[in-house]
Amino acid sequence: MTNGKSLCIPLLLCAFANFAARAEEEKKLPEQTAKAIALVDAFVKGDYDAAGKDFDATMQKVLPSDKRKALWEKLIDQVGAFQKRAGTRVGRAAQYDIVLVTCRFKKTTLDVRVVFDSDKRVTGLQFRPAQGMYEFKPPPYAKPESYREEKIAVGSGEWALPGTLTLPTGEGPFPAAVLVHGSGPQDRDETIGPNKPFRDLAWGLASQGIAVLRYEKRTREHAARMTALKQTLTFKEETVDDAVAAVSALRACKQIDAKRLFAIGHSLGAMAAPRIGERDPEIAGLVLLAANARPLEDLIVEQITYLVSLNGKITDADRERLDELKKQAARVKDAKLSADTPTSELPLGAPAAYWLALRAYNQTATAARLKQRIFVAQGERDYQVTMDDFAEWKKALASRRNATLRSYPKLNHLFMEGEGKSKPAEYDKADHVARELVNDLAGWIKNQK
Repeated sequence: MTNGKSLCIPLLLCAFANFAARAEEEKKLPEQTAKAIALVDAFVKGDYDAAGKDFDATMQKVLPSDKRKALWEKLIDQVGAFQKRAGTRVGRAAQYDIVLVTCRFKKTTLDVRVVFDSDKRVTGLQFRPAQGMYEFKPPPYAKPESYREEKIAVGSGEWALPGTLTLPTGEGPFPAAVLVHGSGPQDRDETIGPNKPFRDLAWGLASQGIAVLRYEKRTREHAARMTALKQTLTFKEETVDDAVAAVSALRACKQIDAKRLFAIGHSLGAMAAPRIGERDPEIAGLVLLAANARPLEDLIVEQITYLVSLNGKITDADRERLDELKKQAARVKDAKLSADTPTSELPLGAPAAYWLALRAYNQTATAARLKQRIFVAQGERDYQVTMDDFAEWKKALASRRNATLRSYPKLNHLFMEGEGKSKPAEYDKADHVARELVNDLAGWIKNQK
């Protein structure tokens, strides 16, 4: 469930924390900045050997020259021709130096994040929508006079996370929800280009009397430490543990009604929601927004097949990439898969431990066993998690009298409106989570039946 405008290679190795880009820091990292610029220029020239000359051993293995070529070609397919470099910024996360090279393409502007280790070798590479280039405007259904926001900590110790609690005006106690992110190193707003779907949900629900907690994802806030654990990382550490801690943090707030706590998961967070409900049976209900019912490796193959088909012609290079991805997906299903299986043989560069944990988890069967109320929402234009998944959820929850399932014809993976086939470029258009979904969620949370 990677979003079509965020290319991260490898997905888990590049989960580096957000940092403050400071112009004065650039003077401290002249060599790394020069190397990052040279890397981008090499990609632009099609010199894929030169693009990886400063890679460390892991990056060389995970992203050899032929895969660098495929990565760049896929990027150009999505965002159009490269136009120019528009500047650099630098920062630091734990022991890692980070250089952002802002690049303008025909369809959008991206930050190329190049991560360096202490030996000034490239240990991470990521293409993401340029930050700081968008002005966020509140959704029309947000009523600022109806809520206030406070800082709150989620968890404690080395994995503590900064969060924001949006509280309705008044004394409460209020029903409350925790927002659980999709895949990747997400911030508390689940920012994608100019869009902030979690901020929309927080402000929209709080305007209707429901408190909402959102927080920085562990793979963003503690990226360097998570990278050190990359071979053993699973969705438990990435998502579940912190969601459970966030519910506990809400339960400790005097303004919150502890009997009316909900977890709202999106994408990966939605897939994990049944496990979160299993871990904390006192949660009143679970909301699954764009939850895959089928195995993640199958969805990845389906997503990439869909994306390459958008151009109307699948090239030989596309077929080669798809064949390789299908082999990696088949490796996930192989009974011989073990913790020692190289990440290069698996999708997205995620470690075997991650895939083994997913393989051992059946989200639909887990949800069917739970006693909590469940709301499953699906955008009918979503190409990342599709109506095929929604059909599986319908089957799994058919006997549940306290399960609500609803699909929305015009909504995409971010639950924003559009027409026709959904495309990655939609995520670059400023929009908001649909009012209809916000109203449905608010009504469902307030309904005690």
